[in-house]
Amino acid sequence: MILQNVTDRNKRKEEEYYLASQWTLMRRKFKKHKLAMISLWVLGFLYFVALFGNFIAPYNLVAYNSKIINAPPTKIHLFHEGKYEGPFVYGIRMERDPVTKRKMYIENKDEIYKIKWFTRGSEYKLFGLIKSDIHLFGVDEGGVVLLMGADSMGRDLFSRMVLGSQVSLTVPFAGTIISFVLGIIIGGIAGYLGGAVDTAISRVIEVLSALPTIPLWMALSASIPPDIPVVRVYLYITIIVSFISWTGLARIVRGKFISLRKEDYIMAAQIAGVSNWKIILKHMVPGFMSYLIVSLTLGIPGMIIGETSMSFLGLGIRSPATSWGVLLQEAQEITSIAMHPWKLIPLFAVIITVLAFNFIGDGLRDAADPYK
Repeated sequence: MILQNVTDRNKRKEEEYYLASQWTLMRRKFKKHKLAMISLWVLGFLYFVALFGNFIAPYNLVAYNSKIINAPPTKIHLFHEGKYEGPFVYGIRMERDPVTKRKMYIENKDEIYKIKWFTRGSEYKLFGLIKSDIHLFGVDEGGVVLLMGADSMGRDLFSRMVLGSQVSLTVPFAGTIISFVLGIIIGGIAGYLGGAVDTAISRVIEVLSALPTIPLWMALSASIPPDIPVVRVYLYITIIVSFISWTGLARIVRGKFISLRKEDYIMAAQIAGVSNWKIILKHMVPGFMSYLIVSLTLGIPGMIIGETSMSFLGLGIRSPATSWGVLLQEAQEITSIAMHPWKLIPLFAVIITVLAFNFIGDGLRDAADPYK
């Protein structure tokens, strides 16, 4: 009886496997890729932080404090003079080293500021719609909590990093979608129609691919007026990055369409009078959709590095707005890094995000490979 049940169960699993759709099989194989699943959770956490960034950040982008310029991260304490006080920070007192004359920040143990949850602070609009002044944590007026230290203008690096993620994680994603659509449409037209259209589009792709990246960024960024609102800068950067990045995918899609347009089912659709757009979107694109999904996930890291590089070079987001690239501008000098190593923390955020997207891309590539 037990043997019969095991046999029936194995038969059902075998039937489910052979009857499962391609997407179901991809999902099952993807779940077995441990690095990809971990990366998916990491990215989920990062995007959650970006989505609720105004609530999570204890300070806003324009909160300056000249008393904490280049201050190191504050230590979180639980005990004061042997007595449990709960999480708190001490006050900060600035002194100068008697020999080097460098600024030093010393804990003032006479001042205790308890860390409070759901405190009131600067006003903001959650999701750009809901007005609120509630922040996840904070301390009473007179104290500061600097989880990642302060920058050269006395601004909390943790708050700026959290709020900067809203740009660094969304501009590349939106830019990738735009370049993804452009690559499929333009490359598909070239590969499907062929002839003079293919020749013209191929020459345009070759010219754009031959342009040096940084000078092209500089030329396109120079067209953005310096006094326009930050939201429009955000939009323009998305368009600039998308305009540069669609050519590689278009070339690959063109090659795929050239090979697919000679297939019997495509020729049958043409004879049946199906429109060109319907043939492209309904019959040809799904034929290599798994590759396109992998290309999409692997294209986002390149966009993240592109946006970070533009902002790092001063060609993208400008202060008082911020992104991870803007935060890394202060890490250009070796002396600054040596004296204030916490300014490199945004670099680790970029590395973690890029690696997470790459691992997810690897997982999708393995899941879409029919020979694995």
